[in-house]
Amino acid sequence: MLEITPILDTKDKEPIYIQLYRYIKEEIQSENIPPHSKLPSQRRLANHLNLSRNTINSAYQQLIAEGYIRSEARKGLFVEKIKHELFIDTSKNTIIDKIQNWNNNYCKQDNSTSKIKYDFKYGIIDLIHFPFKLWSQLTLKSIFAEQGKLLLYGDPQGDLDLRKQIARYLYESRGVKCSEHQIIIGAGTQYLLSMLCKIIGRKFTYGIEEPGYNKVRLILEEYGKSVQSINLDNYGVNVNELISSNVRAVFVTPAHQFPLGIVMPISRRLELIKWAKDTGGYIIEDDYDSEFRYEGKPIPALQSLDQYEKVIYMGTFAKSLIPSLDFSYMVLPSHLLAKYHEKFIGYKQTVSRQHQHTLKLFMESEHWSRHLNKVRNIYKKRHNALLGAIKEFMSSQVRVMGAGAGLHIIIEPRNHMSEQELIGTAKKNGVLVYSVSSFYKQPPHPKHSQVLLGFAGLDEKDIQDGVKLLSKAWFNH
Repeated sequence: MLEITPILDTKDKEPIYIQLYRYIKEEIQSENIPPHSKLPSQRRLANHLNLSRNTINSAYQQLIAEGYIRSEARKGLFVEKIKHELFIDTSKNTIIDKIQNWNNNYCKQDNSTSKIKYDFKYGIIDLIHFPFKLWSQLTLKSIFAEQGKLLLYGDPQGDLDLRKQIARYLYESRGVKCSEHQIIIGAGTQYLLSMLCKIIGRKFTYGIEEPGYNKVRLILEEYGKSVQSINLDNYGVNVNELISSNVRAVFVTPAHQFPLGIVMPISRRLELIKWAKDTGGYIIEDDYDSEFRYEGKPIPALQSLDQYEKVIYMGTFAKSLIPSLDFSYMVLPSHLLAKYHEKFIGYKQTVSRQHQHTLKLFMESEHWSRHLNKVRNIYKKRHNALLGAIKEFMSSQVRVMGAGAGLHIIIEPRNHMSEQELIGTAKKNGVLVYSVSSFYKQPPHPKHSQVLLGFAGLDEKDIQDGVKLLSKAWFNH
């Protein structure tokens, strides 16, 4: 058997599977494990290292995902041939490193500070509890000979069987009323939004919440006649301001406004639908993290209230399943669907049919509901741990916004620091937090600045320790 004998530290906060993944990756990069070598099976390596097969599988799956090894059906796992001269700083260029250390461009950060211990980055999901083994088994089912049709081009809207599963799930979980024929699957919300803007047309003035998701703003600016920011009030997007504008298609996040976390009440939802009916406009509803609500029952989608076919519903599996698949979908009203078939049906499907089939197998069984319940409970514990730590270490010195749902909160420390000072001071103490002002077209000048904390990628202990360091950084506690 190929000798794989890493030094693994069970006391290290880094999971064992990541330590093993790093060791094998570095051995491949240095060619200590030569190209085309066959790796030990999960069972053999687990016995050799006295580890669980799940740990071995998680490490192997990450290496497969990054292209260091490949799986050959009924043969095993083999090392890929890699151009080693292309490696510059291999310790900073893998998906795992990005998940743990990469700081996005919400704001400029100082790279001269101490080592980061805790990253409250939004968009990270829990990896340890992902059903790697099950997903790999379902993936293998999608590449057997009897599934040969999956190697061919499929329906531009996405495979029908998967759309049926999505339609059923949306009705049961969000009250969305649609048939599978109204659903279009695509590689990410941004791609689908650009397609939607083509369907609606460039003559429209588009609106977006202020603050709102900045990448959506860029797409609307590319495709619309103009883009207007619509301010928020305590109930979400301000309908009176919308009425007085020239906007005829508005992008909203009613279930958990991004980034402030406002939940739009039924009265405001009905006002918004009336605006669309009276003006002939459209509401683009992005339901990006509606699976995660920790207080009370889930709130039905805005689309479920729409009797006039004015709401375009958009959803994603990026928060609940796999971000890297960038797997999203939208539900078109019948008249927009007709326009899609008339002018845009020639666009090829952007999501792998094998991935679509794997997700269909996952959803048609009980695996999907079990997975959702499991991760919802995990994130609820982390959500509560974050609120508990803030109460313990910062008490009345901060205001919390957007709690009760989603995978992030906004906090407003009452210490008169600017946003950049909050972020910079936190980083000097080993913690990454993120800008809120970058989501505004015209950033306000509040008395107290705000920062964003994502909590899905940290366990309860790390959340506790991270908030304790933030308290020290901001209040000298």
